Amino acid sequence: ALVPGVSRSGATISAGLFLGMERELAARFGFLLAIPAVFASGLFSLPDAFDPVGEGMSATGAQLLVSTVIAFVVGYAAVSWFLRFLVR
Repeated sequence: ALVPGVSRSGATISAGLFLGMERELAARFGFLLAIPAVFASGLFSLPDAFDPVGEGMSATGAQLLVSTVIAFVVGYAAVSWFLRFLVR
């Protein structure tokens, strides 16, 4: 986090609302801004997933692929539900 205790999505959505955007547009903008940050964070921590020296068991490529697909599906469903909730 850039500022400890501040939600990245909350800050971007609040900034969008402050600038006069509608709720749905501000939320879409906030979630779109999260894509590069989450992607870069995942790439940054990817070597740690294959590090056999680290604590615990290291993940295989198949496990990482399955968990990534599941996380994408659940995340997409959650964001879709949240955007529908904001429209109401």
